[in-house]
Amino acid sequence: MPKLGVNIDHVATVRQARKTVEPDPVWAATLAELGGADGITVHLREDRRHIQDRDVRVLRETVRVKLNLEMSVSEEITDFALDVMPDQCTLVPEKREEVTTEGGLDLIAHRDRVLRCVDRLLEAGIEVSLFIDPNAKQIEVADSMNVHAVELHTGQYAEAVDVETQTRELDLLFEAGEEARTRGMLLHMGHGLTYLNVEPIVEIPGVSELNIGHSIISRAVFVGMERAVREMKALLNPPLIMANDV
Repeated sequence: MPKLGVNIDHVATVRQARKTVEPDPVWAATLAELGGADGITVHLREDRRHIQDRDVRVLRETVRVKLNLEMSVSEEITDFALDVMPDQCTLVPEKREEVTTEGGLDLIAHRDRVLRCVDRLLEAGIEVSLFIDPNAKQIEVADSMNVHAVELHTGQYAEAVDVETQTRELDLLFEAGEEARTRGMLLHMGHGLTYLNVEPIVEIPGVSELNIGHSIISRAVFVGMERAVREMKALLNPPLIMANDV
């Protein structure tokens, strides 16, 4: 069953709304770990709209599970990553005007720039994942970069307005997942996943990691971080049904 990476960006979003010191995403990470998170994910954006440099540095010192840094391929952010040394860097596209990440990296159009960043991270011993759309050509280019994993963008599936569209997008994720696994890359998925739509994603063969943030943080407002994470973990790891239980 896939591991759960909990994205805590939106805890920092609330803090930055008042430019104050609370809520502290470092506390959120601790509670997420207590709830069973297998990893903590943060996105250090170039405009520092939510997560700040200090957050990542303190998380590096305190997180006991995998620390996954989502990041653009800019030289400044790459230099920062090489200084902090997270366990994994997930390279994502980034636009200043977007509310959240929109679509996957276009590895075909930006191959050279992405590869420069990938090579620096790999040379330092950091695991690298590329956030891409479920497209065979993008996966082929990712494979040529010798990255450890691809994270398939599940946004189109999550935002589907009818069953037919959702089924079509799910089929694309199944096909792209098979392509990635055939090439020997780890298969991650994320974006827009919730308590209501995650279970079909869990059924995709070989998916090893899901990164989920907004839905967990939203539920945590009402039930607390530990419980919110625990409930999502339960959906990722459904109980086995024994023959004599049927």
